[in-house]
Amino acid sequence: MQSVRSGLRKGKVEKDTYGRLSCSTCRKSLTTQNDPDEIFSVRSCPECENQWKVI
Repeated sequence: MQSVRSGLRKGKVEKDTYGRLSCSTCRKSLTTQNDPDEIFSVRSCPECENQWKVI
């Protein structure tokens, strides 16, 4: 699982003018999953199920 910053640099994640993140392959907005036992959140695409972590 890559970080969101890495995904932005590689062009796999896009950010719009309002700061919302979306998957660049299917153009869907990313959802957030926050596990209280982990120090990072997971952003995932609901359509293609790619995942990125936010520290």
